[in-house]
Amino acid sequence: MVTVKYYDSPLGLIFLAADDTGLIGLWFEGQKYFAQTLTRNYQTGSTPILESAVRWLRVYFAGEKPSFTPRLHLIGTDCQIAVWKRLLAIPYGTTATYGEIGKQVAAERTGFRPSPQAVGGMVSQNPISIIIPSHRVVPANGSLTGYAGGVIQRARLLMLEKTDMKPLLIPPSLSALLPLEAA
Repeated sequence: MVTVKYYDSPLGLIFLAADDTGLIGLWFEGQKYFAQTLTRNYQTGSTPILESAVRWLRVYFAGEKPSFTPRLHLIGTDCQIAVWKRLLAIPYGTTATYGEIGKQVAAERTGFRPSPQAVGGMVSQNPISIIIPSHRVVPANGSLTGYAGGVIQRARLLMLEKTDMKPLLIPPSLSALLPLEAA
């Protein structure tokens, strides 16, 4: 049985879903691909897996690097899962490009040579936002486009991690919207 709950983060409501194996989803309310891995059979409540995810989020939104990862249950194609697992290796406070992720996954998987665009598609469908840090993957030109949670959320997450934002392309119209509100 899948259990769901909401977490009220400094960036807005986050919807969490877990089954008996692990966390299957973590989405910003209304983001692209919202709840795509969620079945129709679910209940609202809490489980040890959901509470572990909430603890992780509390540490993260306090501006600290969590020292643990909640148990995850990735649901996707073999290629998607390989890319999502690779995202877990991107260090806190840094970024990687879609091309770099593709090359790293290709080095680990025989016969898998995804283009940066294919990697981008798989990254954008990451069902466990933030914990699997798709916000840390940017195009080679440093633009902040393409994040399922939105450009502002991506920038705020990177700023929370104290990522060097100088090499990234932030549209001037967004600059005033970026400071993260105090939790």
